[in-house]
Amino acid sequence: MRKLKLDELNRLSTEAFRQAPKHPVCLMLDNIRSLHNVGSAFRSADAFLAEKILLCGITGTPPNRELHKTALGAEDAVQWQYFKNSNEAILQLKQDHYKIISIEHTNQSLPLQNFVPQKENKYCFVFGNEVFGVSDEILLHSDMCLEIPQFGTKHSLNVSVAIGIVLWNYVAKLKYHS
Repeated sequence: MRKLKLDELNRLSTEAFRQAPKHPVCLMLDNIRSLHNVGSAFRSADAFLAEKILLCGITGTPPNRELHKTALGAEDAVQWQYFKNSNEAILQLKQDHYKIISIEHTNQSLPLQNFVPQKENKYCFVFGNEVFGVSDEILLHSDMCLEIPQFGTKHSLNVSVAIGIVLWNYVAKLKYHS
């Protein structure tokens, strides 16, 4: 066994990524404080061929040196939009026929493993502030909520970890289990 060399990974160039067909999914980052978490979201969106990222409220935007440290250039490939107000983003998503799925523990959230994406639907996964989570207002506009089952004392993951888990779950089910 040996690790693959960089030229063996078949990486897309930034331009090839922009032209590549994407999965019908986007991310909405609602008031994410940490630029490292935002950069990580770009990396995950790149890894799983997400359509775009919506950056809302206090969420930092490119170009930004701290964000770039984690994104490693993915911010140049993945399409993104900034919205001062998250409600504007939700309205646009609804007009574009996305299913809004907030990642949050609620009294009606579905465990992630039970979520079955439908190929005909477009999805936007909403991730909230590192301390306060997804806002109540966004929850009101959500079509559903998903939660990542956890078994320890915190019942909370870093938002960048949650993004990776949710995107992998979505793509794996769409590509390998449908």
